[in-house]
Amino acid sequence: MSFDEILAANAEFAKAFKSSDLTGRAAEGLAIVTCMDSRIDPLRVVGMKPGDAKILRNAGARITEDVLRTLVLATYLLNVSRVLVMPHTDCRMASGTEEQVHEAIRKSSGIDTRSIEIRTVTDQKAALETDVLRIRSFPFLPKELEVMGAIYDVKSGKLEKII
Repeated sequence: MSFDEILAANAEFAKAFKSSDLTGRAAEGLAIVTCMDSRIDPLRVVGMKPGDAKILRNAGARITEDVLRTLVLATYLLNVSRVLVMPHTDCRMASGTEEQVHEAIRKSSGIDTRSIEIRTVTDQKAALETDVLRIRSFPFLPKELEVMGAIYDVKSGKLEKII
């Protein structure tokens, strides 16, 4: 799809746009940290609609410094009181080592990306537990913030609670 096609599709979308009354606050108090994978529709996965939750996405659904920064803003300014960390099955970030991913990028592009931390995982459940703990122990987040970690199955659509 070209950029012109994207703009044309947006013009059609705007004709029927009905979300102008929404605020920037999470109406249901939820933030979802998930992967950038286009197979995931985070709001539909949890039965919500636009305006209900904050969506934070990155490769592998990892809890990075930027995610923590964003959660601080979301909790104190945007009505977030719960966080769901939701990586998924069949994730590229869980299918190889850092070295293998860097090598795949080098082979496809000639670019050396070894100065970037990709944050691959060999054990998704262990990584998810670590990431949930990272949120729970971050000193700038409210102590009463509820945090859950669950893996989304891209084949069945089901969430498996891990922590």
